[in-house]
Amino acid sequence: MLDLRLIRADTERVAAGLARRGEQGALGDLLAADEAARALRTAVEATRAERTRISKAVGQARRAGEDSAALEADARRLGDDLARQEEELRELEGRRDAILAGLPNLAEDAAPDGGEEDSVELRRVGEPPAFGFAPRDHLELGAAAGVIDMESAARVSGARFAYLLGPLVRLQLALVGLALDRLEAEGFTPVIPPVLVREEAMYGTGFFPTDRASIYRTADDDLYLVGTSEVPLAGLHGDQILAEDDLPLRYGGLSTCFRREAGAAGRDTRGIFRVHQFDKVEMFSFVLPEHSAEEHLRILGVQEAILQAIEVPYRVVDIAVGDLGASAARKFDCEAWMPAQGAYREVTSCSNCTDYQARRLRARVKRATGTEPVHTLNGTAVAVGRTIIAILENHQREDGSVAVPAALVANGAPEEIRPR
Repeated sequence: MLDLRLIRADTERVAAGLARRGEQGALGDLLAADEAARALRTAVEATRAERTRISKAVGQARRAGEDSAALEADARRLGDDLARQEEELRELEGRRDAILAGLPNLAEDAAPDGGEEDSVELRRVGEPPAFGFAPRDHLELGAAAGVIDMESAARVSGARFAYLLGPLVRLQLALVGLALDRLEAEGFTPVIPPVLVREEAMYGTGFFPTDRASIYRTADDDLYLVGTSEVPLAGLHGDQILAEDDLPLRYGGLSTCFRREAGAAGRDTRGIFRVHQFDKVEMFSFVLPEHSAEEHLRILGVQEAILQAIEVPYRVVDIAVGDLGASAARKFDCEAWMPAQGAYREVTSCSNCTDYQARRLRARVKRATGTEPVHTLNGTAVAVGRTIIAILENHQREDGSVAVPAALVANGAPEEIRPR
């Protein structure tokens, strides 16, 4: 969340930052609730001090054998007043904190203004393949080879689930292995995290309160299925004070992810592009504040290296402020070329969340100048399903077979996937 002290001290700057994100309306409500809460807290402290003074006077009167009835009545009245004021204060601070929790992070100055259509392409890497035939989409290729079965999955689980079979499983494992090899070389510790988390973890990463509609919840245990291992990785150092010398801490989480994808429709629901269950390798970093911009580029570099290794054309996009998630101050997407769609589509993203998540998680670092929130960053190393789509479609042959990239073959994938 945003720093309340910053909001009080530099209201104009915060207002301008929220205006870039179309969220300035809530700031006035926040400041009003905060001012009222601060005034009431002063009154509470005065009432508490007066009650303490009267209580001492009651004790002195009793020890002196004097009549203390009037003083005792005053003490009871002050106790009632204090209880009422404290309840009002809890309500005011609760309202203030709820508004604060709903405000997004302030975007970096360099992030493009505007909405989704205003995102800026930074570069393209690789040339889309020039097929001498009409390219098939991944579902046609996968069904013909018997490696993607949506119909059976629909009978078992409903729409937007899939069975991956045979050589495609080996390809997926090779893809994950390639990603983990790259992450370890860059200093990321591999992690298999829990995928069921408490509400506090969702709140700490900023997915709550804004993204509840996308999250699966278990009714009996009050746990939530994660849509990304960013959530449990971020929680790894929640409520901790880290040593400055221990930073940066980098993790690569391998997990199955779950998303309701409420309201999604159209071409994205065909095949395995937008499904309810998918596997992903996610990067997460805890760093010193002055190093987060550099770390952001480091994570982006890992993403690009993996896409280059699997020989998939892609472009890098600097996401506009209006399309940022609540926690992100800046985000880069890598969009892979999808031949069947004739378009670049997102396969990875990486976000610098500055101190926004760390404040909610209470993840701090002890420095010579005092204790302060760390900065957190996250980025997809491999979103397996979407990356498989890019591999199948970009490396397809006219006969419906797929030539698997050498980097994946070296990690145990088959050399090709052929129609049955």
